[in-house]
Amino acid sequence: MSTDWADFSSISTELATAVRARFEANLHHVIATLGRDGSPRASGTEVRWWNEDIWLGSMPGSRKSADLKRDQRYSIHSHPDTSELLAGDAKLAGIVELVDDATKRQAYSAFIGNPGTDPYDLFRLTVSSVSLVRVSDEKTHLVITSWAEKTGTATIERY
Repeated sequence: MSTDWADFSSISTELATAVRARFEANLHHVIATLGRDGSPRASGTEVRWWNEDIWLGSMPGSRKSADLKRDQRYSIHSHPDTSELLAGDAKLAGIVELVDDATKRQAYSAFIGNPGTDPYDLFRLTVSSVSLVRVSDEKTHLVITSWAEKTGTATIERY
């Protein structure tokens, strides 16, 4: 089971805001998928928030796209802010939904500035877990805030 971003945002607003800010600070991130043989595969990807959902596009025929069509589970790691991690290091995990609706694809293409002539696979992401790891303001320890469908939101500090 997985939760829409808008629903998660209403459950854990502060964490959702911080994680979204980390992902929107840079367009390029790393996604983990499962290959045909079950082994993990890491790929570069772009994620965007549109209509309160998280979206990613992928070239048709790419291994990332094939992986997501075969097994909808994913994990995405944000582009790090700096080596000090003051803004945090964000991660999302959940499942994707392949979007075939032509009207929605055209609207998304317009949103990202793509004239809609380039073929691509469009995926909407839902979340089952979200986390943000950052260095404390005092720079003495890590502050880890996470949310999972089964356990809710929690913060722990590691010294």
